[in-house]
Amino acid sequence: MPNKKSAEKRVLIGERNRLYNKYWTSRCKTAVKNVIALVASGNKEEATKSFNIAQSVIDKAVVKGVMHKNTAARRKELMSRRLKTLKV
Repeated sequence: MPNKKSAEKRVLIGERNRLYNKYWTSRCKTAVKNVIALVASGNKEEATKSFNIAQSVIDKAVVKGVMHKNTAARRKELMSRRLKTLKV
């Protein structure tokens, strides 16, 4: 346990930030998994809708400082490549 009041506050802030980051990271992973699952099932229309939602979630995570912009670009590119494999 911390001995100083400022150290106690930093512990609380760190825990708050950890939960916040965990929420956004989990939300991004779930969105990506949904897109990949829909692509695997072959449903192009639903996969496209899910792809747009996933892009939005990932972009919000970048703005909030939870995810690096290059990581976000890599994840979006992965989803985009998978989506392109579906035929019309």
